[in-house]
Amino acid sequence: MTDATSRDGSRSGSTAQPVGGAKGPDELRRQIEETRGQLGDTVEELAGKADVKGRAKARAADLKDKAGAMGVQLRSSAAHAGHTVQDRAGRAGHAAHDKAGRAKEATERHAPPGRARGAVRAGLGHPRVVLAAGAAAGMVVAASLVRRRHHGHC
Repeated sequence: MTDATSRDGSRSGSTAQPVGGAKGPDELRRQIEETRGQLGDTVEELAGKADVKGRAKARAADLKDKAGAMGVQLRSSAAHAGHTVQDRAGRAGHAAHDKAGRAKEATERHAPPGRARGAVRAGLGHPRVVLAAGAAAGMVVAASLVRRRHHGHC
């Protein structure tokens, strides 16, 4: 490419042979088309690399998809933890109910009436409320554990 071309199109410093060893005009045209295609691909590639805004949008879309998937996974984990806590709270509620029943019997036999006795009676009178309160407290604990683990505190 260091050869100079004169105004009449003849090249100085080289013989009149086709570039790249083409065997004729058809071969030369084919080589030109091939080079144009390669050049077009290269320009497209460079334009893609220069399109910072487009690349940023693509990256943002990828991150949004990952965040959505992570949210689904966290909701699933939280639901599972909630069910586990509910089960445990239910068992604990039944155990507390049984224990309260035994305590009531013992209290009625041995202890004078008092504030604790009134609380036990209120709890025995509304076991579903006690069970629901225990389940809600368990869910709060489970949610805080999931949130703490998500934020890397564990």
